[in-house]
Amino acid sequence: MTEQPFLIRPYESRDRAAVRSISLATAMMGEPATRFIDGAEVLADLLTRYHTDFEPHSAFVAEKDNKVIGYLIGALDTVQAERITFSRIIWPVFFKALFTGFFFKGRNWRLIRQVVPFTFSGGYGMPDFSRDYPATLHINILNGHRALGIGAALMTTYLAYVSEKRIKGIRMATMSEKAGIFFSSHGFRLLFRGKRPYFRHLIGKDVPLLVYGKRIT
Repeated sequence: MTEQPFLIRPYESRDRAAVRSISLATAMMGEPATRFIDGAEVLADLLTRYHTDFEPHSAFVAEKDNKVIGYLIGALDTVQAERITFSRIIWPVFFKALFTGFFFKGRNWRLIRQVVPFTFSGGYGMPDFSRDYPATLHINILNGHRALGIGAALMTTYLAYVSEKRIKGIRMATMSEKAGIFFSSHGFRLLFRGKRPYFRHLIGKDVPLLVYGKRIT
């Protein structure tokens, strides 16, 4: 029998640094965050801190040769996750950004100049899916380890976990049409299509925001 080249296991506290590192290495639609932002600690806090510090039991990692090469971080109750994020994470991150000069770095300022007007124009609005799809997930795999079945294995593990918890449904968002095909193959359906200006100054156009959902019970 051929040995599986990777291991899927529950997240452990020792994985925190690896998860943060992978989040930064894949933040721009699978490419490194350094393409669009300066300030690794600030961005890693926003992307992963809730999941690693407040709901680690809903996270899983893919490991190969004793190295974490991918992860799936989730939340069983997005309303609670958002409440904790705003009360326990956003303000500390804001002050960290302020005192480290994050807002005054050229690359960050160009991003802020795009995102803030879009925010005040109501561009981030979308339907509330939390009643029928209370859980969520984020999945990222390091470049060089993709298309090997790792994403499917992480997804299968998480779906079994959510089903055991008797959660009504899951939703997640992606900026990648290719990722949308992956989620569709696991029984998710498109709930919402929008756009975001995050990388307009780099690629000359908005990126899609695709929200997919899957009913569990």
